[in-house]
Amino acid sequence: MALRIVREGGVFQVVSRPWISFRTWLRTGKFTQLPIFAFLAILGPGLVAANAGNDAGGIATYASVGASFGYELLWMMVLITVSLIVVQEMCARMGAITGKGLSELIREEFGPRWTVFAMLTLLLANGLTTISEFAGIGASLEIVGISRYIAVPISALAIWWLVAQGSYNRVERVFLIMTLAFFAYPISAFLAHPDWSQVLYHTFIPSFQFQSGFIFIFVATVGTTITPYMQIFVQSSVVDKGITASEYRYERVEVILGSIFSNVIAIFIIITTAATLFVKGISINSAADAALALVPLAGRFAGLLFAIGLLGASMLAAGVLPLATAFSITEAFGLEKGLSLSPREAPAFYYLFTFLIVLGALVTLIPGLPLIQLLLIVQVINGLLLPILLVFIVRLASNRAIMGSYVNGPLYNALAWGTTIVFGGLAILLILITLFGSFLGIGS
Repeated sequence: MALRIVREGGVFQVVSRPWISFRTWLRTGKFTQLPIFAFLAILGPGLVAANAGNDAGGIATYASVGASFGYELLWMMVLITVSLIVVQEMCARMGAITGKGLSELIREEFGPRWTVFAMLTLLLANGLTTISEFAGIGASLEIVGISRYIAVPISALAIWWLVAQGSYNRVERVFLIMTLAFFAYPISAFLAHPDWSQVLYHTFIPSFQFQSGFIFIFVATVGTTITPYMQIFVQSSVVDKGITASEYRYERVEVILGSIFSNVIAIFIIITTAATLFVKGISINSAADAALALVPLAGRFAGLLFAIGLLGASMLAAGVLPLATAFSITEAFGLEKGLSLSPREAPAFYYLFTFLIVLGALVTLIPGLPLIQLLLIVQVINGLLLPILLVFIVRLASNRAIMGSYVNGPLYNALAWGTTIVFGGLAILLILITLFGSFLGIGS
């Protein structure tokens, strides 16, 4: 018995008819209501937002974790993955249920003063991070002999053209294609021949060092894995894509899978540098250093794959970061925004996006600029700002007047507030150690 789809009263009905063909069923478009097709239809916001966190700064931070501490901090990535899922899911849920971005909700619920404070800190952190993304683009292409003075301007123009001249769907498709570059890191990890028994041990057995260097890299890793702009981007993307409450169950799955995929990639970066650089006592200052150092230890192919991953990650984040910032700031002040609008319809949105692209590209081209030190400081700044943003997010997602039946439950709130308190405590601990470490007898 086959299926036939008929239209009665403006509604498609499925009836049993022995003679209906499978081709006719496909032509009706009814197959798109199957769960797998519904999931593919909303694919994008969660995957792109989570993987944008594996940017040039993220790769440099993860590579430094592996090179400095070996496999010792792998357990941390498991916990951060759970926290990333919780945070990203709350923001995506708020976007789907309210149809509003995070900045607009903050303005409505907490007033203009807190909104201005949040936007200024976001603009500072994201502006500095955008610079690091173009530094990553230049460094990755210099590995294969292309000068950054050629690579960075061309990349900046390409990213600007993609966003300014494209629709949301086109931009999202390109961003999704860029995430394929991250598959370079699992391959690099296997080429490095790590001690898998040690990998497994440190993934589940925690260890901690009460010293400033360890806590600094810990906070930097949190800051680069759960970066504030990721939460803003995922919520704005859900709104811009038009995902509603009826479709949210599929978006929730996408957010969870995107977060897991992103952090599995981060784990492979740590494994790669732990298996090669840490065992040889080689220190690095950037992701490009890690790619070059891999060549004599794991082969030219491994180094080239690491560089390809760096290029894809930097290009992705160089597009996502200015977009997230433009979304957030224009939304906070009630201005027109979104990729569905033209530059004439949303001038402030596109001006701000263009400004960040130009700033990032130009500063990267300044000779002798200490980009690596800037990059690591930015990751720590993100880690310090994250608990502040999380307070806003958890309070909004816990507000029944805003979320209705989609409000946080008790268990979810426990996870969310636990994440906020732990990360806030780490940030305070880092500040105390930085200011009073020598007095307390804590070494670096």
